[in-house]
Amino acid sequence: MAIEVDGKIIETTDNGYLINAGDWNEDVGKILAGDEGIEMTERHWDVIKYLRDEHINNAGNEPNERGILKAMGKIWGEKVSSKVMYEMFPAMPSKQGRKIAGLPQSTRKGGY
Repeated sequence: MAIEVDGKIIETTDNGYLINAGDWNEDVGKILAGDEGIEMTERHWDVIKYLRDEHINNAGNEPNERGILKAMGKIWGEKVSSKVMYEMFPAMPSKQGRKIAGLPQSTRKGGY
């Protein structure tokens, strides 16, 4: 499979994850989010940036739901509930977020 962004063809897996995470930029993220039925807000981008930072700068770390909630709580200055996170990313924040972030498909099994 593939997506086209600004005239460039970017290869994806059968599940819609980028083959090469280096092909990612915010325009690619917007298209991936649109394919998931998600309209990106500043808070969505906060999650995406966090997931990318953890993966790229922390040896491929794959934060689980609880880790994402805690990190967003610090960034947003408020307690963040699972309900809020699943409203943002209905197909599981850690997995759907990774897809939009252009990261490889998660190898983890559960959310918490």
